[in-house]
Amino acid sequence: MELRKTAREYRMFEFWSSQSVWSNIGFVLFIINIILAFVIIFLERKSPSATAAWIMLLFALPVFGLLCYVVLSQNIARQKIFKLSPSEYKAITTALKTQMKDMNEGNFDFGDDVSAEDWQDMITMNASYANAYYTNDNDVQILLDGKLMFAQLLKDIGQAKASVNVMYFIIKNDLVGRKLIEALTEKASAGVEVRLLVDAMGSKSINNYLLSDYIKAGGKIAYFFPPKFKYINLKLNYRNHRKIVVIDNETGYIGGFNIAKEYLGMKKKFGYWRDTHIKVKGSSVQDMNARFVLDWRFAAKEEIPLDQIYYSNFVQHGEAGVQIVSSGPDTKKEEVKRAYMKMITSAKDSIRLQSPYFVPDASIQESLKMAAQSGVDVKVMIPCKPDHVFVYWATYAYVGDLIRSGIRVYIYDNGFLHSKTLVADGEVASVGSANFDRRSFNLNFEANAFIYDPYVADVLMEEFEKDIEKSHELTIEAYENRSVLIKIKEAVSRLLSDIL
Repeated sequence: MELRKTAREYRMFEFWSSQSVWSNIGFVLFIINIILAFVIIFLERKSPSATAAWIMLLFALPVFGLLCYVVLSQNIARQKIFKLSPSEYKAITTALKTQMKDMNEGNFDFGDDVSAEDWQDMITMNASYANAYYTNDNDVQILLDGKLMFAQLLKDIGQAKASVNVMYFIIKNDLVGRKLIEALTEKASAGVEVRLLVDAMGSKSINNYLLSDYIKAGGKIAYFFPPKFKYINLKLNYRNHRKIVVIDNETGYIGGFNIAKEYLGMKKKFGYWRDTHIKVKGSSVQDMNARFVLDWRFAAKEEIPLDQIYYSNFVQHGEAGVQIVSSGPDTKKEEVKRAYMKMITSAKDSIRLQSPYFVPDASIQESLKMAAQSGVDVKVMIPCKPDHVFVYWATYAYVGDLIRSGIRVYIYDNGFLHSKTLVADGEVASVGSANFDRRSFNLNFEANAFIYDPYVADVLMEEFEKDIEKSHELTIEAYENRSVLIKIKEAVSRLLSDIL
């Protein structure tokens, strides 16, 4: 009898002990969540919507929310990632101040292109806010087809004499990626200085084993934010999304194409891949190269000075004005987003916007709606199929607000639309890596070319109209009649869009 009583009491003790352990764990998690909530609200200074989303996630899913916050919400703006020497900083700031002074005093020669002069306030803003030097001697070639772009890129790499600097978010270990690596290996073997910089997450299939011949030939490789441990990367949410190639510091590529089969329309899932890239010859190429060098210095720990090797006198190739604007989570300035907003708010006649991911913050959303309500002809184009389902439904949710404000929204049906372009008044255009979403504005390292040239802007406008022929318009009637399931997907996606 006593034995049974003792056993029963022991089992009760075990039960309450286990309950006590779990209670203690829950209490600890609750305290941690309270501390994190305090940090998010008072120290991190996130946007109100992002703050609310994080706090909801922390308390709804304590363990998962905690892990997400540790991995996804580090504040790297406190870190000085891209460093300039005192002499480099002085040279850059002096050149920018001199240029802005000449513009403000009416002594700057904008050339024959009147559009650049009309957009002087935007040029000045990009120069002062984003350290974006303005050049007006560029030839800009628009590349819309992946196969043509890749063929042209390989041809130019094959003609390189001194240096090839390559930076992509995604290079895959497929026939397209391997072809690029083979071309770089061949140039390295010939004594050309070749550097390859890839994002560690976006190009996770690229490794030193695959690059063994390239490395043996003298080619250099660096990974942006590689994992500290084999399968754990605490900075995976911060991605170098830039796509830049500079050959001999004379020819530059920048835009939306990455290097993989799908970007050449060779993957059935996506079909034809509609994207926009530009090839540039002119002084702006040195700014693209400077961007590469700064990223390379951080990732490779190789101290390459921004000296005469990378800055030299250029032969004039054209008359297009160009500014290279870059942004990233290392600052809170959101330089590309600011340039987008300036274009939108300055437009008087028309705005044409293409983006695969349209998840804007309130400032971009309101700028577009105000433009439309002021009589500007605003048209937005998004893809008909997702490559990221969650972001796709968030995109669908946000374009609904645009339609109600008189903005015409088109769904591209001829494959996958990956183009990131903005054209204002048929005079100014932006082509680059930055999408119209919070990730590009706040989390990714991005680079865009802002082009002040009516010819380039007109070509992109014409291509937009051609794309409309391969699209269907999302009317207010169709949007309002969407299914309950779609509405639920939209609601959930929009709720969490600030922490995507």
